[in-house]
Amino acid sequence: MTAVSTLTDDEVARFVDEGFVALREAFPGALADECRSILWRMIGLDPDDPAGWTRPVIRLDGSGETPFRQAANTPRLCGAYDQLVGAGRWRPRTGLGTFPIRDGAYLPPGETWFWLNLRSRDRALLMLFLFSDVGPDDAPTRIKVGSHLDVPPFLAPAGERGRNGLDLCREMDAAGKLDSPDRPVALATGQAGDVYLCHPFLIHGAQRHHGSVPRFLAQPPLDPTGLLNLDRADGSYSPVELAVRRALPGVRDVSAPAADNPAPG
Repeated sequence: MTAVSTLTDDEVARFVDEGFVALREAFPGALADECRSILWRMIGLDPDDPAGWTRPVIRLDGSGETPFRQAANTPRLCGAYDQLVGAGRWRPRTGLGTFPIRDGAYLPPGETWFWLNLRSRDRALLMLFLFSDVGPDDAPTRIKVGSHLDVPPFLAPAGERGRNGLDLCREMDAAGKLDSPDRPVALATGQAGDVYLCHPFLIHGAQRHHGSVPRFLAQPPLDPTGLLNLDRADGSYSPVELAVRRALPGVRDVSAPAADNPAPG
């Protein structure tokens, strides 16, 4: 049982169907302001001097400073982690950062590009932390709604080793599944302090900034304590696991668990 029941039953069900849920006011706006001040310091620029903003993208590895740890582990977020991943099945974040080339993936020894496997090694959730207000013109992340259900059939034949991310994208593109017109696009807009909790297989992408104020976004994973279990004897599947099972041929019973009764670890 979670200490805090953050998401409603409908929100959990939509996560299974659509692959993401927007958690509004996941951490306080004042904490977002503090984190944004740290980020300005890290990039060495002045928010009051637009003439210094000469690069379209600045990538930071991340920070373990206290405000970032606090933002990542609020009671509301921890409650949602329990509901979507399962109590005891995720590790608390020790900081936050932007890892755009690592979404839903891992790097096997000797490989030079990231891979994915069906049991989502090293990734329980993809998360988008908004440290500034993000409107439609402020380069919000584009999300292909429901696209997390398109990925598992391409990963299942590869077993535990999984597949090279580039090869996977090429095959999905050839099959019309990478940018399927059947999947609508949602924009990850919101206020500073909002967090988008996404299925690790959700297809998403960046876009150009058309606004006037820099956007501050962290894109970390939620680390799992183990691999997804798609064949639980007791049927205590998390919503993340239920979505994968729904996407695989022959799976029938994929009803989402109650939001206030997460699966045990």
